[in-house]
Amino acid sequence: MHMPDRFLLSCSILLLALGATAHAQPPEAPHDTPHDTLAARLAPCMSCHGKQGRAASDGYYPRIAGKPAGYLYNQLRNFRDGRRRQYPLMVYMVQNLSDDYLKEIAQFFAQQHVPYPPPQTVEVPAAALQRGQQLVTHGDAALGVPACAACHGDALTGVVPSIPGLVGLPRDYLNAQFGAWRDGVRHAFAPDCMAAIARRLTPADISAASAWLATRTVPADSAPATQLDHPLPMHCGSVQQ
Repeated sequence: MHMPDRFLLSCSILLLALGATAHAQPPEAPHDTPHDTLAARLAPCMSCHGKQGRAASDGYYPRIAGKPAGYLYNQLRNFRDGRRRQYPLMVYMVQNLSDDYLKEIAQFFAQQHVPYPPPQTVEVPAAALQRGQQLVTHGDAALGVPACAACHGDALTGVVPSIPGLVGLPRDYLNAQFGAWRDGVRHAFAPDCMAAIARRLTPADISAASAWLATRTVPADSAPATQLDHPLPMHCGSVQQ
């Protein structure tokens, strides 16, 4: 999927205004200076991901508020280091930033625990929702696909330090990320378990799983789990174990 044109226009204007400041500051210095404050760094993030990272209202950009800091940090590094290059604006914002700089940003958004919007209304056949629920909660042994819950937690709110939650994400975003893994334009540290899983699923399976996830109500306690009570079903290079 492609990002909406209006996003490209609005964010390009914002980045042109902020880019000179971001690049002028030495990335090795993570602490605020009179011209480089945390608020200034976060302004481009919030222009697309919403205030406090709670996600914008257009239903495409992901919520980053409350995600595990390790996951957010990994994704910022993936954009910076070329593993996720399908979003040029994200690459532009982080390409010259140091690890310490990125960690500070990740820690800020990980600490934002703000309410979720109501779940999306998705018009798909009942059979598709049933298939989606099966994949998310039980997986498909014949395809070699583990349950989403086996890695992302029984409540699907993620697991610290490095596994993101799946509930509360827009369906368009979920579909786009599965497509990026299938097409080889999104990568993680090897072994890239999500890329392997995405390539084993049919487009219909991906659509079913994203539909079911998008209709789930986020639990009252939306914080990521502190640990899994079982080993991961696959070895993932991006997950600290």
